[in-house]
Amino acid sequence: MSGHYNETQVRHEFIDPFFKALGWDVNNEQGYAESYKDVVHEDSIKVGGATKAPDYCFRVGGTRKFYVEAKRPGVNIKDNADAAFQIRRYAWSSKLPLSILTDFEEFAVYDCRIKPAKTDKASAARTLSLHFTDYARRWDELASVFSRNAVLKGSFDKYADSTKTKKGTAEVDDAFLAEIESWREVLAHNLALRNPNLTRRELNFVVQSTIDRIIFLRICEDRGIEEYGRLMALQNGTQVYERLGVLFQRADERYNSGLFYFHREKGRPELPDELTLGLAIDDKPLKDIFKSLYYPDSPYEFSVLPADILGQVYEQFLGKVIRLTEGHHAVIEDKPEVKKAGGIYYTPTYIVDYIVKQTVGKLLEGRRPGPRGSASQLKIIDPACGSGSFLIGAYQYLLDWHRDQYVADGTKKHTRELYQGPGGDWRLTTGERKRILLNNIYGVDIDAQAVETTKLSLLLKVLEGESEQTVSRQLAMFHERALPDLANNIKCGNSLIGPDFYDNRQASFLDEEARYRVNVFDWQTEFPEVFRGDNPGFGAVIGNPPYGAAASPEQVLYFRHHYASCSGSADSFALFMDKGSALLRAGGILGMIVQSAWVSAPSFRALRELFASCLTPLAFATMPYDVFGAYVDTVVAVAERLPQGKTMRSLATAPVDLVVFPPRFKVRSVDDFATHSKAADAVKWIADECDEFLITLSDAERVIVGKIRTASGKFSDVADIQRGVTPFHTTPGKPAANPCLAFTGVVRRYKLEPGETAFIRFDDTLAEYKPPRYFRGPRILLRELISRQFRLQAVYADEDFVTNKSMQSLLLAAPQYALCYLLGLLNSRLMSWYFLAVHSVGRRDDFPKIVLKQTRDLPFRKIDLADDRDKTRHDQMVVVVQQMLDLHKQLAAANLAQEKTALQRQIDAVDRQIDAMVYQLYDLTDEEIAVVERVGGKP
Repeated sequence: MSGHYNETQVRHEFIDPFFKALGWDVNNEQGYAESYKDVVHEDSIKVGGATKAPDYCFRVGGTRKFYVEAKRPGVNIKDNADAAFQIRRYAWSSKLPLSILTDFEEFAVYDCRIKPAKTDKASAARTLSLHFTDYARRWDELASVFSRNAVLKGSFDKYADSTKTKKGTAEVDDAFLAEIESWREVLAHNLALRNPNLTRRELNFVVQSTIDRIIFLRICEDRGIEEYGRLMALQNGTQVYERLGVLFQRADERYNSGLFYFHREKGRPELPDELTLGLAIDDKPLKDIFKSLYYPDSPYEFSVLPADILGQVYEQFLGKVIRLTEGHHAVIEDKPEVKKAGGIYYTPTYIVDYIVKQTVGKLLEGRRPGPRGSASQLKIIDPACGSGSFLIGAYQYLLDWHRDQYVADGTKKHTRELYQGPGGDWRLTTGERKRILLNNIYGVDIDAQAVETTKLSLLLKVLEGESEQTVSRQLAMFHERALPDLANNIKCGNSLIGPDFYDNRQASFLDEEARYRVNVFDWQTEFPEVFRGDNPGFGAVIGNPPYGAAASPEQVLYFRHHYASCSGSADSFALFMDKGSALLRAGGILGMIVQSAWVSAPSFRALRELFASCLTPLAFATMPYDVFGAYVDTVVAVAERLPQGKTMRSLATAPVDLVVFPPRFKVRSVDDFATHSKAADAVKWIADECDEFLITLSDAERVIVGKIRTASGKFSDVADIQRGVTPFHTTPGKPAANPCLAFTGVVRRYKLEPGETAFIRFDDTLAEYKPPRYFRGPRILLRELISRQFRLQAVYADEDFVTNKSMQSLLLAAPQYALCYLLGLLNSRLMSWYFLAVHSVGRRDDFPKIVLKQTRDLPFRKIDLADDRDKTRHDQMVVVVQQMLDLHKQLAAANLAQEKTALQRQIDAVDRQIDAMVYQLYDLTDEEIAVVERVGGKP
């Protein structure tokens, strides 16, 4: 290829056709809306001699998959370390697994999960290198990974996983978190040293606001909004903090953001920051921070750093707080609530997007955009906004929706709202982005640092797509600063406690620190524009409220008097669901991800009653068990607020033609929100289920569950059930005192696989001591862990040995039954199906199990011994189960493969026979049996 070709020629004549041949709509010939274009041609902004955005971004459904950086033919792709470092910085900062560097003559693929370093060779993290002469021969290989069809089918993701190496891997969010945590530490120590009069709260404020301002300006530099290198230039000379303060004050003149607000202005409700600029900070810590933010020391490309990644970083960052010792030394430690929760859990982006689409998306249907359009009436709130992930998601959805509506309506009609970027794509003007933010987005959080972080994230979102020229032109022509003041939209306060908390109490009953922590909040006073008119309230309440947040006795007392849902549990997530429903206007939609315990636990019955009284369900989605990287069962609940006087229970008894609200809703599970999709009848669901919401069941499944329960008592009626002991420390020989044989084997269905002989000390001094009867004589052992086939695992045992906490012992408490009858029920397909249908704990991604209370509550088919037919069923079950136990013993003793095969076939046949007996006991029809026995056996 001629070296006289420039980059633009190479792109148009070679690279564009190359990716068209791979099925990508490179030039948007399909006419997709901006949000859904296959390929985004990034604007090339020359800053400091380098291009500040990747040339191509390839997407599916608006989600970035990989970048392509194009080079002119004169660049040696194979050996050019700078070009490789550039594409790796882009993709690593965007948290993309793979990206491509090419001049068409050469084609290089990089694993961009490996943190780039300035010293890396061009070959570092490169997983594939091709010459153009290889394309024809290896086209099928390229298409199987990088074609649009391959990406849609998941082949790209599989290839990315197969090429992943842990060596050198450092995710951008983890790395950036470590970076800003190191800044916090050095700034805290230095500020505490140089400013001995600072209080703890002042020190926390100054450190975070300084970091926020630096990050904001540095991101603006990489986006071309601020002159590149201004912060870097502060490394030269002395009095760095004073000179930095000058940049901060200039930023106030340009942006009007509360982030930079140092002098009181008329009409602004928030008080200015009159503290930080008068403090002292040494030069060295600031110079070190600035040095780490620029090439070649910095691996970050801030122009492409996603808002959700920044939010994840800040969510973790906000989990720590600065404390001052008696000697005024700064110490960084976890916040008390974080210690209690065991860490910070950030909501994954796909869940945010789902909730936003189910709430904001539905509410925008049929509305018109613009300041006079009906969309302007939609008010969205996250009452526990944290770092702002849900508000960012809602704001982005609104921006995309408004832009697409204006384009569809005709761009010539909307010159005030739209302009065309250099790449030809339509964008919302800064004025329109500000209007939407101020008009539609609201948030509250009790943590002042979280509030500031939310503001920072939203302000950066406003400036996406802007440049230094557009910001300066706006200031010069309209005397209008680029950013809105969010003081009226994003506020610090306790969403759950109003000013009446202090009614009939002496003002001194709480000290100053306690009052600061309570931080009462008056919704009507703080957001008067939302709570006026005929239908007051927010259109959408969204978020991931805190679970199990600590509350003082005074607060709990307040909750019990003010929240109908608080008669049982006072868990914070339940209170936020209660408050969320109260904040909604009629027809508004609640969308939250919360603990799934509320759908069945007795302590949350009041919340379920409240839910049934004023909301109609639209969608539920059960989440993967480790969705937050922690073991907690969660569910997304989406529901619409009913008009005053309407309830779901009144609808259940109303004539059919009066049921005007959507009676059907979707129940989904797993993270793609499509697999296992079912429809359920909301009216029946609310009317029939008073004690729990069986939200993961279809109508047919709910009928089966009801039939099983109607014909049953509970296992606790006929069995004494208890777990094993803890701690369970085994020793290879008999200990000196109180030795007892310990079971170290494995329990399978009808089969006990013994382990090595071991002993433990066993007496009443043992932690969680259990009486010896649970470990002696005939009994059933039930393993808590559910099998990979989603089956309960129980076996008969009569030898004396102690079991640990992962095993439950069932002793017969009703002598009219045989243990083998109980065993047959437990190991049946129907019992496993029932347990998985009712309890999400059995569907965990990791360690699905059955806990003690659930075993005790399992439905037990009682036998009427006076009924010959019933007694015969019991006796037949006992005979067949005993046969099954004998067959397993024979299989364990068999040596010949042919003999083992024959025995296994017998076992399978007897297993089916037991299942058939159990179906008969519960009177299931053939159609109902087919529902239970569908592939996987998992509801």
